[in-house]
Amino acid sequence: MTLIPFQTIDWEKIAKIEHLGETGTSYWQTLQFDGLRMRIVEYTAGYLADHWCQKGHIVHCLEGEFISELENGEVVSLSKGMTYIV
Repeated sequence: MTLIPFQTIDWEKIAKIEHLGETGTSYWQTLQFDGLRMRIVEYTAGYLADHWCQKGHIVHCLEGEFISELENGEVVSLSKGMTYIV
């Protein structure tokens, strides 16, 4: 990964791309850097992913509640201001 230059990000100007889950929909605003993808994701109520993520993630809950079921069956619940790293 190369150094990422200093910059400001106006998330209002980053397009929201729709991604359908097994149930529900997620909306991704994504920035791609060399070796790093950063995004804000909004989920509709009842969203269920259609895959297991194999890459590591840092997840920070900006609003509401985020419940994540890991492949090993562990369930992690985040509320506003909480973060997990996997």
